[in-house]
Amino acid sequence: MNTGTDHIIKSYDTELSRLTAEIVRMGELSVKQLEAAIDVVERRDERAAQRVVDNDDTIDQMEHDISHDVVRLLALRAPMAGDLRNVFAALRTAADIERIGDYAANVAKRSIPLSMVAPVQPARGLEHLARLAATGVREVLAAYQERDAERAHAVWKNDTVLDEAYTGYFRQLLTYMMEDPRNITPCTHLLFMAKNIERIGDHATNIAENVWFQVTGEPLQSQRRKLDQTSSADFSGLAGSGDKPARP
Repeated sequence: MNTGTDHIIKSYDTELSRLTAEIVRMGELSVKQLEAAIDVVERRDERAAQRVVDNDDTIDQMEHDISHDVVRLLALRAPMAGDLRNVFAALRTAADIERIGDYAANVAKRSIPLSMVAPVQPARGLEHLARLAATGVREVLAAYQERDAERAHAVWKNDTVLDEAYTGYFRQLLTYMMEDPRNITPCTHLLFMAKNIERIGDHATNIAENVWFQVTGEPLQSQRRKLDQTSSADFSGLAGSGDKPARP
């Protein structure tokens, strides 16, 4: 019995479990950042928004530490095959979570100038988008922790729900902007905030793809249908004289 090899395997498993737990903790923090950002939008609280922005440094530092640990694990354990997939999944997942934190901070940052103008009704629509994104991130974190490829695949497919919600919200904001030029400034902030949330969903699907490959050793073959149709939106009405067109 090769006790030396057993020790190396046990040590690797312990290190990987610790790394996975830290990544999941980082992911949950990023989701809480998103939820806090939506909360400050609704409360129009500039100071709380700035705290959310400042808290992004914690996620950035965690991603840096995890990257360092991954490099150390590669150097000391020299993992192969499936073990190597686990290590690279950790590295890529941490990078996606760091971007999720950035987008959440961007939402909070945009809420500061938004709070300085008169409230607009569509601001409430952000909460629905954020709830969909947060659910996707939490689901894919659970899939990553449990090495559950099918659960990850479900997150990957369900991103179309967020895409459709984002497209509908985008069109709603354009309608408000065309009806009254005074809505253009707040609705522009909301457009950027909604796009940040939609991008959070995209990073959740990136993690889902990583989990699938980590578990199966194969990439996802089917092409996910992207339902974000905002790139074809017509902005021509925004350049008009301010006349109020009829609601579609």
